Amino acid sequence: MSAGKTALGLDNNIGALICYVGNLVCALGLIYSIIVLVTDKVNKLPRFHAMQSILLSVTYLVVYIIATIFSVVIFALTAATNSSLIGLLSMVVWLVMIVVFIGLFILMIIAAIKAFNGEVYKIPVIGNFADKWSN
Repeated sequence: MSAGKTALGLDNNIGALICYVGNLVCALGLIYSIIVLVTDKVNKLPRFHAMQSILLSVTYLVVYIIATIFSVVIFALTAATNSSLIGLLSMVVWLVMIVVFIGLFILMIIAAIKAFNGEVYKIPVIGNFADKWSN
């Protein structure tokens, strides 16, 4: 476990955990992560997990926007052509989107558990950016 306190008075591991778990409630994790990055300049564990949580939230948002655009385009094509092939494509896009969102959720849960245990767990791709940008 990680020793010490965050600038907000929480144990480092609890502060790191809130960065992820707070995202389950109206993006409170995102808000808390920004607060951690602004206020806590010395504790590596909460700063790393705050940055990684922000990057994970941004990744989720980008995937959501792209999937929404694809869905609107496919819906428009389906309405214009009345093609069952395009309808099938629409279902495939939704299934891929659901799998990606479940994958991001699982990564968030794993990162939250590792954060609570006081570990620096790097999510593939964004973990290296979080490590570099949280210093």
